[in-house]
Amino acid sequence: MNVVVFGGSHPDSTGYQQAEHLGFLLGKAGHAVLTGGYIGSMEAVSKGAAEAGAHVIGVTCNQIENWRSGGPNQWISEERRFETLRERLFALIDGCDAAIALPGGPGTLAEIALTWNLLLTDAITPRPLILVGAGWQDVIDMFFQAFNNFVPENQRTWLSFADNPEQALHILSTWR
Repeated sequence: MNVVVFGGSHPDSTGYQQAEHLGFLLGKAGHAVLTGGYIGSMEAVSKGAAEAGAHVIGVTCNQIENWRSGGPNQWISEERRFETLRERLFALIDGCDAAIALPGGPGTLAEIALTWNLLLTDAITPRPLILVGAGWQDVIDMFFQAFNNFVPENQRTWLSFADNPEQALHILSTWR
């Protein structure tokens, strides 16, 4: 499978280690890994996957590099470059067979929300969307509570929650 991993560009040391471990587990399981290709969780996942012998795809864009200095991380084996952030986001989603989200900020939340919405509307083929960490469970639970009438039960089932990388891999391996 091609597995995209979404995550923050500024994780703490525990978050970096978790992301690196997830990348390693994905690589050991024989998956190709896609990330945003830059720093933070993206770098850590890329490093772990590369060290496990996986094909690592970094999906980058000029718009990000014009906004923030720095190029792709050293661990990617293939770069897919786009002009805009919008193109990059759709390339990450369209290029994957499964999506895993680590802790992150507004960008990670946008990636989750767009992937989820595309799944709900049959705009992409069904695939796992796995959110790792108690933070995502808390955020989504609050969303469901606040907007209960807007999110029917059948729309909630597209999201899976994992406490750690091992559990995320288990969910991935058992997904319909």
